[in-house]
Amino acid sequence: MNNNDTKPQKRFLALDTSTSSLAVSVMDNDQLLTEINTSAERNHSVYLHPVMAQALEQAGIGMDDIDGIAVGVGPGSYTGIRIAVTAAKTLAWANRIPVVGVSSLHALAWGGLQAGRDQHEAAAGNHWVIPLLDARRGQVYTALFAAEAAGSKSKAPERLAADGIRLMEAWVDELNERIGQLSEQERPSAVYVVGETDLHAEAARRLSSWFGDHLQLVPYALEGRWLGYLGAARLSAGDSDEPHTLIPNYTQLSEAEANLLRRR
Repeated sequence: MNNNDTKPQKRFLALDTSTSSLAVSVMDNDQLLTEINTSAERNHSVYLHPVMAQALEQAGIGMDDIDGIAVGVGPGSYTGIRIAVTAAKTLAWANRIPVVGVSSLHALAWGGLQAGRDQHEAAAGNHWVIPLLDARRGQVYTALFAAEAAGSKSKAPERLAADGIRLMEAWVDELNERIGQLSEQERPSAVYVVGETDLHAEAARRLSSWFGDHLQLVPYALEGRWLGYLGAARLSAGDSDEPHTLIPNYTQLSEAEANLLRRR
């Protein structure tokens, strides 16, 4: 639903429970007021509401002051995603305020990219960002984004491939093939693989033949501010989703990948 005729909102609450990190932020338009990020895997349902209350208190406002809600819709933990999505829909309905669903992987990519650039001097040119969340049995929740090296921190990476669950080995093969089809001028100068990288580092390093030291593996946990920035952009523009039909992104393997996994 696009409510371009409505007055742009001002203060927003953002929340995500799709990963092991419980991430909450409070925004004033596109400015971060406060964020709380906790590692509370399997306990998100217990801690979400107290953490939201704490974040609002730190921001010096109450729920009555919130003009819109942004919620991470995954992909990620099936059980985890539902906790934040259900809470966001309930709050939006009870307070008669808009709600928007935001890709958790997009937020992970944006935050992981900035973390990687803070750790290493960025190469000039175009960069790729590959967010990873472990989905077990050699699978990952992932996507592909691009960002200019000289781009502002306030500009979100642009999407090149949709969120999905993929076999990591097959995903790297696909990325290598994609890179090989690009001209030297079109290829990214650096690649950041961000998120839950430890279990998939060996597969990810197969991209190093193209990038050498400019392949950066960045262990990174989702932070609420990046979800807040993405959500604020939509809410400030007057966009919203229908609370009753907003659902988590329960992505599935492609038929070919599912068949490959069954043969293992």
